[in-house]
Amino acid sequence: HIEQGRLILLSILGSGAYGVVYLAYDCLLSTRSTPAYFAVKCLIREGVTPREKKFQDRELALHQTSSDHPNIVTVHRILEEDGMFFVVLDYCPDGDMFSLLTDRRYHGDETLIKSVFLQILDAVEYLHSKGIYHRDLKPENILCADDGRHVLLADFGLATNERRSSDVGCGSSFYISPECINPYFSSLVADGKYPTAQNDIWSLGVILINLVCSRNPWRVACPTDDTFRLYSKRNGLLGDILPISSELNDLLKRIFSLNPSHRISLKELRDSVVKMRQFGMSEKDLAKANPI
Repeated sequence: HIEQGRLILLSILGSGAYGVVYLAYDCLLSTRSTPAYFAVKCLIREGVTPREKKFQDRELALHQTSSDHPNIVTVHRILEEDGMFFVVLDYCPDGDMFSLLTDRRYHGDETLIKSVFLQILDAVEYLHSKGIYHRDLKPENILCADDGRHVLLADFGLATNERRSSDVGCGSSFYISPECINPYFSSLVADGKYPTAQNDIWSLGVILINLVCSRNPWRVACPTDDTFRLYSKRNGLLGDILPISSELNDLLKRIFSLNPSHRISLKELRDSVVKMRQFGMSEKDLAKANPI
């Protein structure tokens, strides 16, 4: 029990580098017919290094600043008890987008793919308008409600308000941009720092492929990855190896520009997605496609 018995921690929903997330029952808001549940992130404060405390404080501050958006998980309040922070968050019963992708929830549903991706874009645009860059955009950090139709961005553990960062390798390997990986592609970043907004846009491109194809384009965007190495030499490659429309292939070329300064902007990306007629290959095109 925490908050003088108001919240009962029931079970563990997940855990990460800096804390554990619990499912909590709210005794004050619950009724017999309508129980009220929240997710509570527990952050240990005692015994952590000053550097870890700084990261925790940054995460809480940036998340609180942006949690009033409908597609960002709400921070309801932060409690401090027994040398720990308890962050009371929205509970999303459908879990994260990764689990729904595994169940092929979005597969072939063009209308749902567009709706969900635009929600993610709206959340990221809102963050960027506030000078916040997520740096860990991936399906595991996107929570779902209403059977996957409503999505909310979560986990601000790596978020920053730095427009350029020297934290190379920050994020998840499938989703980070090539200029964020050290030492590969360092020539694209003259001052040793990569632009964090463009790094987020790269991650969004991988998420869009996840939604359309239920797979990743590559394991990591560096020359040691065979698929990415081929893509870096011929940027039309994804249209040959993935069941995507020519429209989407053209858009991905702009998202996955190797030079971050040439990468598509969020506004251009949103406009392109709104106008997109077809994300995946049509049945006719699939029938004609040559297996690779």
